[in-house]
Amino acid sequence: MSLVDKLQTIKRRHEELAQLMGEPGLGGTEMVKLSKEYADLSPVVDTVNAYEAALAEKEDLAEMMSDPEMKAMAEVDMVRLNKEIPDLEDQIKLALIPKDSADEKNAILEIRAGTGGDEAALFVADLFGMYKGYASKQGWKLEVVEASASDIGGYKEIIAEVTGASVFSRLKFESGVHRVQRVPKTETQGRVHTSAVTVAVLPEAEDVDIILNDKDLRIDTFRSQGAGGQHVNTTDSAVRVTHIPTGLAVAIQENKSQHKNKARAMSLLKSRLYDMQRQELDDARAADRKDQVGSGDRSERIRTYNYPQSRVSDHRINLTSHNLDGILTGDGLDEVVEALIADDQAAKLASLDV
Repeated sequence: MSLVDKLQTIKRRHEELAQLMGEPGLGGTEMVKLSKEYADLSPVVDTVNAYEAALAEKEDLAEMMSDPEMKAMAEVDMVRLNKEIPDLEDQIKLALIPKDSADEKNAILEIRAGTGGDEAALFVADLFGMYKGYASKQGWKLEVVEASASDIGGYKEIIAEVTGASVFSRLKFESGVHRVQRVPKTETQGRVHTSAVTVAVLPEAEDVDIILNDKDLRIDTFRSQGAGGQHVNTTDSAVRVTHIPTGLAVAIQENKSQHKNKARAMSLLKSRLYDMQRQELDDARAADRKDQVGSGDRSERIRTYNYPQSRVSDHRINLTSHNLDGILTGDGLDEVVEALIADDQAAKLASLDV
């Protein structure tokens, strides 16, 4: 389908939505759905109208340039339009990129120590601090769901819920293996060690995304086990929920309340099941998907943090930054996030059939 045809389809759908919303007897749920689609399309239609107006103006200017008295004025406006029209085309093409339905969702952030023992656990804490700082900068709320502390500090694992505007769209490229190169505090000879941490970012599932049947669940309670939870008590407040068909299990013991732990576990289980469905769909897509930034392969080494050289390298887009300290506080992470988003958009634009 040509660009012109796609633009006309968008405008027709926008007009159709306006008519549908005006029909009597429309249910609340349907109205919300239609209103959201209408609101999403409105800025696109505004850009399309501006683009069509610019094309029409360019045709008029072409006629004016044949008039010696009007030629000079027309040439000035033609220079402006020759810059404006390609910019509008780019805006429209970006709007035509199929949107990830999860982009607007909150996210579950899971960080786990990999190779490197205690040093990896310490770097889990460093990365958690980075994402906590970044969340604060974005105006998001970050709340720890579960944490397993290591003996010398840091975490073997930490799971957090991040809520706010478009969280998943900005964090989804963080999934993968993060490697750190630095001299550990326990190293007496000053040698640089390499450790690894895995990060998984899951879109938070809503009730409409995943429906759990009681018969598919096994729920067990047990007592908190020290360092694995923030609170240790003598009641069976910890909860493990197992999804029998898939074998997925989630254990939460962060709260003193069994009820709260169960609710957290159910929410996290839904998110993991939702993410599993998304991964299966993604794997069934185009064969070149693994070459794209957002492939979601969590076994892939995506980034290296080199302390001796104060360097951060993202291996997917060959990005190198010497702002290690700024990135680890979260203040400078946008430099990497924006580059990843831009690269992903460029790849999708290149494959867009317009």
